[in-house]
Amino acid sequence: MRSIITISREFGSGGREIGRKLADKFGIDFYDKELLEIASKESGITQELFVKHDESYTNSFLYSLVMGTYPVTPDGRINPELPLNQKIFLAQFDTIRSLAEKGPCVIVGRCADYVLKNRDNVVNFFITGSMAHKRRRILERYDIEKNKVEDFIRKTDKRRANYYSYYTDMKWGEAKNYDLCINSSKTGIDGAVEILADFIEVFEKTK
Repeated sequence: MRSIITISREFGSGGREIGRKLADKFGIDFYDKELLEIASKESGITQELFVKHDESYTNSFLYSLVMGTYPVTPDGRINPELPLNQKIFLAQFDTIRSLAEKGPCVIVGRCADYVLKNRDNVVNFFITGSMAHKRRRILERYDIEKNKVEDFIRKTDKRRANYYSYYTDMKWGEAKNYDLCINSSKTGIDGAVEILADFIEVFEKTK
């Protein structure tokens, strides 16, 4: 197993659960909120601030990050004069790249597919689902009034889409930006895991 797997997902589609099960199936590391904790420890910025800014866009300078021209101090540290939101994004960006360097893993969200776009061992998936199924999952997991669930889902997806398009200049959820898109409402969680696992095994045979 050599692949880095990134998962973008609609809220309530089960993307996190699918990613976790996929990581367990292959015996590799899994990163979602865990990524924020690692970035916090490595950067010295509190985890609460990472959560507050998680997948919410502000000022974009991702192009300079990808090109390796972002501002750092002479000893390679993040420039302390950068605005806080840029420090947070830069720390998260560097954490994604360092995790990919360590070996195969599953990374959920946070533009990981774009951050790692120049690597040839990355497989990018997008998980979608019907509103009815997403609504049911959210009601099972969150304390939200029934009449507010769909609005909550739409707003969360809109925030993720804005974040993704702002930092990548690409459209979140558009099929051409991913290697495979899965509707978990049609496959079920375990079915999606099996389909993605089969795809990865075929992908690895081509390397």
